[in-house]
Amino acid sequence: MEPTTQVPFTAQQQAWYEAACARLNPDRLKQFLFDLTNIHSPTGATRAASEFVVDKLGAAGLKSTYKPMSQTTGNVLAEKRGSGGGATLLLYAPIDTHLEGDESDYPWAGPKQYADLAPTAKMVGDWVYGLGSSNPKAMVSTICEIATALMEADVPLIGDLNVGFADGGMPVNIPERDNAGMSNGVFHLLNRGMAPDFAIIMKPWNWVYHEEPGMGWFRIDVKGTLGYAGVPRGLPEFRSSVVPAAKVIEALEQWLIDYADRNTSGVIKPYGWIGGVRGGWPGRPAFPTATTEVFFDVRINPRTTPGEVKAQFADFIASFRKAHPDIDLDWEMYGSAPGGTTDPSNWIIQSARRGWETNEGRAYPDPDLLGGQTDGAALRRLGVPTARMGWPWPAKGSPEEIGEGLGGMGATYIPDLMPCAEKILYAVIDTLTRQRGDLGL
Repeated sequence: MEPTTQVPFTAQQQAWYEAACARLNPDRLKQFLFDLTNIHSPTGATRAASEFVVDKLGAAGLKSTYKPMSQTTGNVLAEKRGSGGGATLLLYAPIDTHLEGDESDYPWAGPKQYADLAPTAKMVGDWVYGLGSSNPKAMVSTICEIATALMEADVPLIGDLNVGFADGGMPVNIPERDNAGMSNGVFHLLNRGMAPDFAIIMKPWNWVYHEEPGMGWFRIDVKGTLGYAGVPRGLPEFRSSVVPAAKVIEALEQWLIDYADRNTSGVIKPYGWIGGVRGGWPGRPAFPTATTEVFFDVRINPRTTPGEVKAQFADFIASFRKAHPDIDLDWEMYGSAPGGTTDPSNWIIQSARRGWETNEGRAYPDPDLLGGQTDGAALRRLGVPTARMGWPWPAKGSPEEIGEGLGGMGATYIPDLMPCAEKILYAVIDTLTRQRGDLGL
């Protein structure tokens, strides 16, 4: 990792930064997060949550607008305009949750609905629980707290602050709600009035990332014939699709491990995981299924295109068929999004790292390799230099029993968020109290 470029604050900028940090209020943040978590907002149905945030940002003094995408969902775009001559900086997070929050989540989400998976919020001391309370609603709430503190401190901005939150940030596709997901909301915002010079996206992990992976969705169809449980094994008229699928799964798991190692570069390790297996009818177990589907998500390094990943997987399938000529299968890539990268020397990356170093009191080290995909990749692909900043995750020491593993995203410890708020606030003041020419624009 190259050393961070040092552009020290003036005495006045330092005073503005300290004044703004002093206005950060963890109790206000906790209440905001509780209230927002209590508004259910699955992908494709975020209208109520987004309108709540619009009202809060408006009350804080920003020009705040709800951007509808349908009757059930829409985005948030708020602005504090500076005196002129500076850059526009977007603070961004998605606002949708990845689960439905009802019986349709089970048993796939676990054995029962723990506090971190419930669509209603619960507060225990400095902890806030509920579906999405950590990701994405802790990010939304923290960014709103940053904007509020900035307004209260009356920092005289030169550039313009944009605050944006969009639906569709979760890596899902919801057919019944206009196929929401896969970054559809951030594309909508960028096509309808949001035009930043730089962006900071808040997402988990206490690092500054200049790039993020994309993702590819694949399905393998293992084929057999429709069967009947009352016949003996070995009949040529019946071929199981389920038993051969086990061989496919074992080979695929090893390929995903090798793929991640083979495609690691920059700060990205593009992991992949088998998401599920589907086939047959629970109410007709006497009739073995003619098709067993195996589906998975594999992450895509920004230096690799979805087409290249598709070709790598095609090579795997060809090798598997050669080794197992008796197994009949087909496959398709049914979803993809390329990764995105920003030059690490770009102003916003360096400014974010200065904020990190100021808060941590040490030089920025090599970060952990990243496999998490966010709307930050879309922002970068659409020409917006973007830094990803975050906080330690998942939270440790919960007083409530939680079942999230890494998938519930619903347990937040408020003190964990405050250092991240200070780091982002540093980059905001660093960027928006300077002229465009000072920022390389």
